[in-house]
Amino acid sequence: MPATPVTLKIDFVSDVVCPWCAVGLHALERAAEALKDEVVLEWHFRPFELNPGMAPEGQDMAEHLHEKYGSTPGQQAQMRELITARGAEVGFTFHLDQRSRTWNTFDAHRLLHWLGEEGQDGQQRALKHALLAAYFTEGRNPSDHAVLLAIVARLGLDQARAAAILASDEYADAVRAEEAHYQRLGIRSVPSIILNDRHLISGGQPVEVFEQALRQVAAQAQ
Repeated sequence: MPATPVTLKIDFVSDVVCPWCAVGLHALERAAEALKDEVVLEWHFRPFELNPGMAPEGQDMAEHLHEKYGSTPGQQAQMRELITARGAEVGFTFHLDQRSRTWNTFDAHRLLHWLGEEGQDGQQRALKHALLAAYFTEGRNPSDHAVLLAIVARLGLDQARAAAILASDEYADAVRAEEAHYQRLGIRSVPSIILNDRHLISGGQPVEVFEQALRQVAAQAQ
């Protein structure tokens, strides 16, 4: 008889305005699909804010990247091309406009935490996908409560519950505690993917890298 697939816990530490997080998530999912007879992933999406101090009105992306990394318009254009190509390789569509803005994502993380606590299997990952697509593919503002509630409605989630969370500080302390936890572990960039609480993979790696890592960790877990 075929062997039973090994279940691996995945703590996917990321932000919804992080392009490499979108690449990494889709690459990891493709790796898991390729190894579906060998591994099953237990997904947990953990918060990380790239822009925790961002003002409510957000910031022009080109200005933000220049201030944060010192990148020139030419370098930014090259990076947009690279990210778009890497996304296409794993089935994710980027529409990266040089005139786009970046935003704070704390409330999006509160909704993700809500589904991690109260949601059914697969709902947290579905919301993560929808948030990434809303920002990178549709150019929408993930800090706008109307945008967040529209996504919740489209996914068939509890709109009233989501609206109540957004209108309050519910899960704020929990999200901050999780962010602090992963910072204490030394995570300073995302995506950071932790397998079975022990093995760290950093960055939007190619599918083959994730396949190799899943196989190695599954073999150790048997």
